[in-house]
Amino acid sequence: MAENDSTLSKALGFVSDSVDEAVSDFDFQPGVERFGRVSSIGSGVARIKGLTGVMADELLDIGGSATAMALDVDEKFTGAVLLGEAEQVEAGTEARRTGRVADVPVGEGMLGRVVDALGKPLDGRGPARSERRLPVERPAPAIMDRDPVEVPLQTGLKVIDALIPVGRGQRELILGDRQTGKTSIALDTIINQRGRGLVCVYCAVGKRASSVTKVVRELEEFGAMDYTTVVVTTEEDAAGMQFLAPYAATSMAEHFMEQGRDTLVIYDDLTRHARAYRELSLLLRRPPGREAFPGDIFYIHSRLLERSTHLNEDHGGGSMTALPIVETEAQNLSAYIPTNLISITDGQIYLSPTLFRKGILPAVDVGRSVSRVGGKTQLKAYRAVAGDLRLSYSQFEELESFSRFGTRLDEDTRKKIERGRRVREVLKQPRSSPLSAAQQVFLLVALGHGVFDERPVEGLAEDQQRILGVLDESLNDLAQSILDGDAIDDESIERIATEAKAALSEDEG
Repeated sequence: MAENDSTLSKALGFVSDSVDEAVSDFDFQPGVERFGRVSSIGSGVARIKGLTGVMADELLDIGGSATAMALDVDEKFTGAVLLGEAEQVEAGTEARRTGRVADVPVGEGMLGRVVDALGKPLDGRGPARSERRLPVERPAPAIMDRDPVEVPLQTGLKVIDALIPVGRGQRELILGDRQTGKTSIALDTIINQRGRGLVCVYCAVGKRASSVTKVVRELEEFGAMDYTTVVVTTEEDAAGMQFLAPYAATSMAEHFMEQGRDTLVIYDDLTRHARAYRELSLLLRRPPGREAFPGDIFYIHSRLLERSTHLNEDHGGGSMTALPIVETEAQNLSAYIPTNLISITDGQIYLSPTLFRKGILPAVDVGRSVSRVGGKTQLKAYRAVAGDLRLSYSQFEELESFSRFGTRLDEDTRKKIERGRRVREVLKQPRSSPLSAAQQVFLLVALGHGVFDERPVEGLAEDQQRILGVLDESLNDLAQSILDGDAIDDESIERIATEAKAALSEDEG
């Protein structure tokens, strides 16, 4: 009897092993439906059992009423991220493979549209016309496919274009505490691209719906929506949609880059993106690391930002510039997510809440901001007028801080402080009023030659407008030369300074 039981057990074991081997070797075939069932459902995630052969980032149809994306591919379970509403999904709901990874529509038809992370229109203007679809997750261009970043991306802001220049193909981080004007800098940069041939993509991650509405309205007001796509996920959207949005926006921009065009992508902001990924990861039972973020959060952001580059001529010569935004808390630049992104990007523009409260806008802290590409991307005219401006401005801030102690100052120090105050006033700029490179150079030349030294600080805004009103008419030839990338000689600088002084003298007269 015992021998019969032993023989039966061996036979059953052999059959079981054969079945397991056959199942493991079975691959997905077109026309053969494979399905599993939801074993558990959480806040924005689902664990699915019995769904074999799933691809990473593959879209799944759950119960015919919800869409999910496979994020964890395990031997026994598939961890899926729910995209959109899923009230009817429960344990036991059938889940089926779609055979395609998450992708978005791309092309000229997406310009001027407001869409979600899957490319579905949100602006009530009907379906978006697309040329093709691209996966949201794509490998970054190879090193040998890239060229150096040498062409400037003009933001229209004096303090950035002169002191922290950004190039086409660069990744420049914008960071600072909440309500310091980070989004304003990004929007001014988009507005300044009108007529420059750039395609812009603004990606809102987990923002309030009212904030996104204001952004779209401002872009429409200045005619910037003609060359811009807005990808929106609000704070009410599922964490999966917030996680997917930046990758979708990047694919939309990549389509144009691969056609040889220059593009700009704004990620507003990656702090919320990191939080969405942390939420998904913890629900999928991934082990947390420092500050409860999963250890691969660095890879999540680096694989996103590495896609921004300047392609060489063999690959079309297009570029994609990234301006990611990150929010700091209590000016803590050494927190986990800010330090991760600082190490990934090619420089950072830091906005100071102290400067913002003083009304110094844009509130760029020049001392803490840097562009690692630097002057290689600047128009040559800037080098003649902004070379020592950064150093002198930093020295002024030190002297101004020292002078608050009531120390008696010598005449030379007093003059440096007075000049520094005028530098700071000239670098101020109102919202949505970008200046051309020529206009910026005109004002910086006037500043460097002491045109404003005897003028009251309170009236410098009006003085600048008077100077620009005259120089834009009388120095058309020189302005075009600056925009063409030509250097300016000493004679041209003297000509600008003389005309600026005359403009203010005529006003006094």
